[in-house]
Amino acid sequence: MAEDEKTPAREIITDYAQAHFRYFRTADGTVYAQKTGHPVARPIRSQGTTGSHRQELMVGLFRDGLGVFNGTALKEALDLIEALALTEDVQPVHIRVAPGFDGATWLDLGRSDGLSVRIHPTGWDTIVPDPREVCWRRTQLTGELPVPVKDTDGKGIDLLLRLCNFATAQTECLAIAWLIGCLGPSVPVPAVFLTGPQGAGKSTAGRMLTRIVEGMSGDLRRAPKDEENLLAAVAAGWITALDNLSHMTPDLSDAMCCIVTGAENVKRALFTDGDVFRVGYRRPMLLTGIDVGVIRPDLAERLLPLRLVRPAKRRTEAKLWAEYAQVLPTVLGSLLDLTVKVRAADAETPTDLRMADFAHLCAQLDAATGWGSLPAYRACLDDLNDDVIEGDLMAQTVLRHAETIAPGEAQRLTSTQWLDCLSRLYVGEEFKPLPKGWPTTGKVLSDRLKRLQPTLAARGVLVDSGRTREGRYLEVERPAPEPPKPPHEQPPLL
Repeated sequence: MAEDEKTPAREIITDYAQAHFRYFRTADGTVYAQKTGHPVARPIRSQGTTGSHRQELMVGLFRDGLGVFNGTALKEALDLIEALALTEDVQPVHIRVAPGFDGATWLDLGRSDGLSVRIHPTGWDTIVPDPREVCWRRTQLTGELPVPVKDTDGKGIDLLLRLCNFATAQTECLAIAWLIGCLGPSVPVPAVFLTGPQGAGKSTAGRMLTRIVEGMSGDLRRAPKDEENLLAAVAAGWITALDNLSHMTPDLSDAMCCIVTGAENVKRALFTDGDVFRVGYRRPMLLTGIDVGVIRPDLAERLLPLRLVRPAKRRTEAKLWAEYAQVLPTVLGSLLDLTVKVRAADAETPTDLRMADFAHLCAQLDAATGWGSLPAYRACLDDLNDDVIEGDLMAQTVLRHAETIAPGEAQRLTSTQWLDCLSRLYVGEEFKPLPKGWPTTGKVLSDRLKRLQPTLAARGVLVDSGRTREGRYLEVERPAPEPPKPPHEQPPLL
């Protein structure tokens, strides 16, 4: 054959790629390649350690006898494929958990054959999903899960709780509720904080809870020193587990609030002048530590503290993890069974809690099992409010001043007047020096009280702000107690 009659290499590669792969784009414009009939998708420009589409394409061409092609031909073919894919429909990709059709959700088992768990309103099954319903994205943090066991009769839940050292039955209920929440792609769950004395097995329990969803390769990590590295780790996995926290900086606290309830990070795309790269994220979080010091009010509403106790008997790491690996399929199967029951349960949504979706899940869990997870969740939030108040001298001073206000009355002053009033109250007759971090202007005080509003409201003190003709004001009110409800009339005895 003459040299000019040969098919160009880029056309051979393009024809082969379109015959063996499906190409699509996500909402942020990233183009993915998906092998025909397989649910796992890879970015075509990725050079990741989990395998790139370029490598996948080269291996396929070689094994099918079409030859080995140089980098120029591959680049030209991928440029054309990427341009063609930008005209296709938009489809999202998911890590570990994904929504499906007809109210179903999916759990990626991380297997090479694409086998996944479909959780639907009447039960759950292990099947390979239709690639047009679910596209999985795998990273180096995506571990493999065992195939869950059917018909466990709840035995796996007992096996899991026996391996952990939770302090009370209420704590165990909340841990199970959090795990069920982790299987829902649309349910924001509070960040679990495993706490307890030294030697209580906090890190071990954290690994156990994480590995139920992330597989045996899931592990705890130290908190990154900057927000960019933290968000990179969050985007690459489902559960973000941070170990041995001893201090919570304001930046880390704000980042955790965004991770729990969802946010988007936008930064300049590499090797460009004006393009941007968008990363949206909302992930379950797990933290361990003895004490993290002062907790900010906005994070307190997003935390779920679970206390552990020191075990009476110790076991070696080898025996402990060998037993855990053996019971993990049963644990996962029981958790899936319970998830189906909980989602089918009918319960009212509490409207007074910040994490309303998780509170509703707790109410459904109680309706399905008869447990008391919702009251336990409320008790946890009350304890966290106490922690916030104990760590904030301004909150303590406002509560002291509120005791001088009659129930049902309100006191309205400017922010500067409030600063003078609260400062005088704190200093007192002993003329104590004002503590470090005390507001220095009325504007700083106003911002501080706005942040403390939910915490103070939980203690019966309402803080409001507004504007009149004279200027802006802050108002502190003690609502009047609600009158007791009249007893229900008893029916006459026959």
